[in-house]
Amino acid sequence: MDELLAALADPARWRLVNLLAERPRSVGVLARLAGARQPQTTKHLQTLERAGVVVSQRTGQRRVYALRPGPLRDLASALGRLADATERADGPQAAFDRYGLSMGTERLAAEEGTGWADGRSFGFRRALAGDPETVWRHLTEASLLARWWTPESLRTSELVFEARPGGRILQEYRDAEDTDGSEPVAGRAEGVVEETVPGERLLYRLSPLLPDGGSAFTAHVAVTLRTTGTGTDLDVGYRITDSTVESADFVAGIEIGFGQCLDQLAALIAADTPDTDSTDSTDRRSPWDD
Repeated sequence: MDELLAALADPARWRLVNLLAERPRSVGVLARLAGARQPQTTKHLQTLERAGVVVSQRTGQRRVYALRPGPLRDLASALGRLADATERADGPQAAFDRYGLSMGTERLAAEEGTGWADGRSFGFRRALAGDPETVWRHLTEASLLARWWTPESLRTSELVFEARPGGRILQEYRDAEDTDGSEPVAGRAEGVVEETVPGERLLYRLSPLLPDGGSAFTAHVAVTLRTTGTGTDLDVGYRITDSTVESADFVAGIEIGFGQCLDQLAALIAADTPDTDSTDSTDRRSPWDD
């Protein structure tokens, strides 16, 4: 495939491919139609033949070339698969496009000046498979938080979460594929825990930091847990204060990025929660069976 792509990348060779798509032609005719010299046309055709996209045969004093459709169909199929993967409604490209649109909107709004996003609020809800104790641990233990508390394309590189009133929060994240830390830090945030009611309620403030170390805005986050028959309902309220002009790009990513984080949390808890429905019937005993 690499050799085929390299062969087709040259405009002169692409012109020859188009001419051969009409019908097989001799080297001399191809050179004349392409407006090129015959020796150079011969070299281009030899490159295409090595790549498997054309085939030739000698007829008398002429060498005639013809196009082979198979490699082109294989290439078209590969390109189609790439396009289909890119166009997935729930894929990374869709999130990238939504973020781009949101960023343009927020940058225009930020032209109003400091405080432009103050009072803006977001709400999130997820039905989680685990009980409130399990969910609480994933919300407050740094080792578990690190597994879900960044969007899909990022990874946690440093995390402090002191789950007590007045406790310190520090979050640093990098590109998910920057495994050796050689790239610049993608983001950093600092905050403080305000209230903890284990298994029920968590309040904290968190401020994403600008490149100069200043605060982009302050997020006031309220997390509420409620037991259900199948697990735990998680409700998150997210409210902005102290917004700066430079915070537009951060604000643009809240709904998409935090939503991705909560989806990862839901998947993580589901994977770690035993499926009681699949338990063998011999283990399903009532407390009164003894």
